[in-house]
Amino acid sequence: MDSGKKYNTVRWGIIGVGNVTEVKSGPAFYKSEHSELVAVMRRDAEKAADYARRHNIPKWYSNASELIYDDDVDAVYIATPPDSHANYAIEAMNAGKPVYVEKPMARHYSECVEILKVSEVTGIPIWVAYYRRTLPAFLKVKELVENGTIGNPLLINIKLYKTADERGKSLDEMHWHVFPEIAGAGHFFDLASHQFDYLDFVFGPVTDVNGTASNKAGLYPAEDTVAGTWKHESGVTGIGSWCFVVDESSVHDEIQIIGDKGEISLPCFSPGNLKLKTTKGVEEMTFSNPQHISQNLVQQVVNELCGIGKCVSTGKSAARTSWVMDEMVKNYYSKE
Repeated sequence: MDSGKKYNTVRWGIIGVGNVTEVKSGPAFYKSEHSELVAVMRRDAEKAADYARRHNIPKWYSNASELIYDDDVDAVYIATPPDSHANYAIEAMNAGKPVYVEKPMARHYSECVEILKVSEVTGIPIWVAYYRRTLPAFLKVKELVENGTIGNPLLINIKLYKTADERGKSLDEMHWHVFPEIAGAGHFFDLASHQFDYLDFVFGPVTDVNGTASNKAGLYPAEDTVAGTWKHESGVTGIGSWCFVVDESSVHDEIQIIGDKGEISLPCFSPGNLKLKTTKGVEEMTFSNPQHISQNLVQQVVNELCGIGKCVSTGKSAARTSWVMDEMVKNYYSKE
């Protein structure tokens, strides 16, 4: 989508300056070229003011609408939990402000569709913070796949097993990620969304998906274990398993891509090298991420708003990922 107006410098406002904006994303908006961060919002006025002071931001608000309708704000970054993504994104686009929203795009695919409808009607663009599409290791994997280093891709295998930080805590002490009314589902939506979005980037949209989700540990309302299979439009098939209540000895984080001439593996979240296996042997490659891990993607968004190139993570691609995740866990939530 053409964003219409072209900017010399994009002046950003952030809705929701929580932990994710301290290092991972927030500074990217004032460190990227042709980009300024001019206003921040948090419902807790004291915390909003503190963030603005520490990051040298001229304005702060405790009301999102005031930030959205601030004439000094050109575009809005939404960094709140997913239950408010759709409302804030729609309000911002109706106000004529381009939107960059945290992942997942919304709680469910149906909310993504509503966001996209407003984007289409208003002509205002929306991008989603799937920044692995711009990180060096993940770009290298895409290059290796596309240049035939592992031959014809046959199978994707995802394994993500994590321990439960929720053990021994009351529901009141737990993070919003495990409450479906806020997050859409559980940790699966928060983490697997990065994996599926990245695979969409490499292999194209998923056309068929089947999954089953369950709650094995009974620690919180959301599912804690998911297994599934899927197929990309390119013909590559995938199999994955996710469990967020394993023992420390079973912790695992790997995306494996198997071709008919070799395979590639890399972790999605934990530190580790990219490994390439072929008949020539095993090669390990080390990559470093930007200090502010989303900055490469933020720069792409800014560049597009300035009429320079296109951003690789759009609302349309992000909505596809939400559809896949909904399909994976629908058996668990259809019983409620």
